[in-house]
Amino acid sequence: MEPAMYPVQFSVEYPDRPLDRLTTFFRLFVAIPILIVLGGVAGGTWEWSTQNDKVAITAAGAGGLLFFAPLLMIVFRQKYPRWWFDWNLELLRFSNRVGVYLALMDDRYPSTDERQAVRLDYPYPDVPRDLNRWLPLVKWLLALPHYIALAFLYLAAIVAVIVAWFAILFTGRYPRGFFDLVEGVIRWHNRVVAYAFTLVTDQYPPFHMTP
Repeated sequence: MEPAMYPVQFSVEYPDRPLDRLTTFFRLFVAIPILIVLGGVAGGTWEWSTQNDKVAITAAGAGGLLFFAPLLMIVFRQKYPRWWFDWNLELLRFSNRVGVYLALMDDRYPSTDERQAVRLDYPYPDVPRDLNRWLPLVKWLLALPHYIALAFLYLAAIVAVIVAWFAILFTGRYPRGFFDLVEGVIRWHNRVVAYAFTLVTDQYPPFHMTP
């Protein structure tokens, strides 16, 4: 029998075509508008100095990922409001599209609503059946080994993206091995987020990058 797949599924369609060299070269600058939009829905703070050298801080945007409220609802009501689930999932999908664009894995500008080449899915949980009501209190701590592993994987992914940047400029192609590495790191990251922060599964994330 084949082992059951982890409930959080992530993939990026490999661009088996020449990528845009110009937007690749200026990717950090080209991405600024969509990063501002992402910051607007993910929440953030803006700081500036006044003439009296005082610093004014203004919070902007929505609340970002919902964590504390779903945690309370799971613990005390054994319930996960569907619109909270949908908000978290769509925000993660959007942020992943932006992340994939920054990682040079797709040269199409990130959409705020269309899925494009990025797929992120996980099922809506039946809380009384699928989730332990007390586990959300400690999931963030139980995921500590993953934080350590991801710290090293992020470094490897950054190196892979830098190498891919040069490869795209010279050949127009994203080396498949580096693409799979970056995709795997993002997949691992999404599984940890779904387990420890959006709280949609009690299944502990696997220590591998494969689907």
